Formats: sequence, C-alpha cells, structure tokens
Amino acid sequence: MPIPNLDDIRRPSLQLLAERGTLTKISEVFDLLAPKFDLTAEDMAEMLPSNTQRKWHNRVNWACYDLFKAGLLDRPIKGHYQINASGQKALSDGPPQITRKYLAEISESFLKFVTPNQDKGLVTLPQPGLFAESRTPDEQIESAFSQLNESLASELLAQMSKMDPFRFEQLVVDLLFAMGYGGSREEAAKVTKKSGDGGIDGIINEDRLGLDVIYIQAKRWQNSVGTNEIRNFIGALSENHANKGVFITTSDFIPSARESARKVSQKVILINGTRLAELMIEHNIGVTTTRTISLKRIDSDYFEEN
Repeated sequence: MPIPNLDDIRRPSLQLLAERGTLTKISEVFDLLAPKFDLTAEDMAEMLPSNTQRKWHNRVNWACYDLFKAGLLDRPIKGHYQINASGQKALSDGPPQITRKYLAEISESFLKFVTPNQDKGLVTLPQPGLFAESRTPDEQIESAFSQLNESLASELLAQMSKMDPFRFEQLVVDLLFAMGYGGSREEAAKVTKKSGDGGIDGIINEDRLGLDVIYIQAKRWQNSVGTNEIRNFIGALSENHANKGVFITTSDFIPSARESARKVSQKVILINGTRLAELMIEHNIGVTTTRTISLKRIDSDYFEEN
C-alpha cells in the first residue's frame, strides 16, 4: 500500500497519542500507527529518493512535529510526544483531516512557523493553495533538487548534440576516469584515432595497474542504437580478446539491442543519454557547482550534560 501523505497521517497520529495517554517515543508511533494504514514491512522500508531516511518515518516525524508546533502535542523530551488539552479539543471539534491550513487557522504559532518571513504583528492567513502541498519539507527539497537535475541533464544532452564526435569520445573517457577507472590522467585513458577504429572509440584501464581494460564505443546519435551496432561492438571486443565493454550513446537503445548485450559472454554495459547525463552531474563532468546548501539538525550530544 502506498505511504499515506501528511494530511492523512496527522489526525491518526493525534488519535493514537490520545489512546495511549502517556509520553510516547516517536519510534513507537512509527510501529503502532503502521497497522492503521495496513502498511507491510516492505512499505515501511521504502526510502526517500536520497536514501537518507525511510519515507514512512519521515512523514510521521513531520506530522507529529506539525502537531507540536501547532500546540496540539507536548514534547518535553526530544523525540517524545504527548497529547494535551488543545490536541484533545482538535480531535473532538476539528475536521476529519488535519491539514496545515487548518493548523494555521487555529494556531498563530504554527502560522508563524510556516510563514517565518512575515513581520511580527502583520501575520495574516496565507493565500488559498499555499498549504495544498502534502509532502514533507524533506520531500519537497528532494523533488526540487530532482527537477533541477532533470533540467540540467536536458541542457547537457543539448550541448553534447553539438559536440564534435571525437570530442564526445574524449568526454566519455573523461567521465570513466572521474568514476575511478584507470590510474594517472596521463596513463589511464586513450582515445583511438578518428577513423579506422574497428568499432572501438576508446580504451581505459579498469585499475591503476592495468590488469584489465575496458573498451568503449561512444555514439553521439539522435536515433536509438539498434541491434546491428551492438553486434558490431561485441564483434570488435572479440577481435581484441576483450571481456568488458561500455557502449554509450546520447540517445537510447532499442529493446532487441539491450537483449543482444545481455546474451553474450562478455560484460557489456549500455548507457543511454539519460543515464549519461546523470553520471556527468554526479561526477562533475561538464558542470559546475553554483551554490551549496547545508541542511542541519540538532547535535544531541552537544546538549547532553556531562
């Protein structure tokens, strides 16, 4: 079952804490609340795209934190919540679904929390639609980051479409070198001549000692790579007694071409344009960092008494 969104989690969290009536650790809320949504162990293990936290834990954490900031829960100890009189009143008088808009309407402290840039004394309810977002702040940040990278990837592919084919081959070798293949920059990689390459565009050592090599085919194409191109590449590997090859294109591969690469005894990796752009962003090839944002959290050890 899909992980419920924030708007669907807040009221059940409040109800659970009302039923318990005692100070409850957030990790207990994770486990006790899951059956109410029929979540399986697999559902609860789903991670955020960044793989930094479980999506279920992240959403329950934010749901309870929103309730705390709105004054419906007390948090005398970090990570421990208990319902208070305001929370009990929200359960009896509030709507079936507790949204951020509702919390902002009943709690000035919550409104200030979600609109921190408004001047004191001039806090007013935000325009309709501002609280329509039901994802957690972490998910919103990751989504925005993903969208920015998708846009950057499109720009990279557009730039590569204009490159000289030989320069594109060099780009591919630069990327593999940045990924850790080869030894020194001078010795690790070499690009073959512009013509007569026999289906091989580049060669790079797999390790610093050159115990094995990886043969490269790089195609700056608009159309998808077909089966014949993959077979020719595999044939070139066999002629060179090579066991490993990487075929990289700015376009994509037709299904039968991927199937051909899977069936051979050599290890042949196919990288399409989307994956190529992702790897370039990850390893800083053809891109530069314009701004770095540090997301911080409380250092619990600092506040612990000796």
